[in-house]
Amino acid sequence: MRFKDVVPFLPRAITLTTAAGLAATIALSTSPRVTADNDGRGRGCSESTLRGDYGFSVDGQVLAGPRPGLIRAVAMTHFDGEGGLSQVDFATINGVPTGTDWRPGTGSYEINADCTGTARINFTDGSPSLHLRLVVTDRGDLIRTIVEGNATGSIGTRVR
Repeated sequence: MRFKDVVPFLPRAITLTTAAGLAATIALSTSPRVTADNDGRGRGCSESTLRGDYGFSVDGQVLAGPRPGLIRAVAMTHFDGEGGLSQVDFATINGVPTGTDWRPGTGSYEINADCTGTARINFTDGSPSLHLRLVVTDRGDLIRTIVEGNATGSIGTRVR
């Protein structure tokens, strides 16, 4: 085949190539939003994703306040599936207990469809409230959190 035999078909070939490239670009740039799958049916998450008791281990660093230092703690948090929570925790800072008994608290939480969320815990002993950012994974069986305002993170696992 000679070049002059192909020339009449070039405009159509260029148009088809351009259209195919444009279709591929659109398909790749409009991929679906990634969300954690709460129930295996593509519904995402909500407050009802968290229901029941979760045990947390807390490791981090308190950066401000009267006792800065390394913090280690454990907590048991109950989520009611409707945005309410209750919790008890026990912590040490630099190896020294922060209290003599379990510290109770209550609060609220919000879970977004993409399985991210926030929580607030208020304590009865006068301690400052905790403001948390969280991610729910494993269909609601695992929660990862960080405390806003300091370098403390935690991982909570549903208790069965």
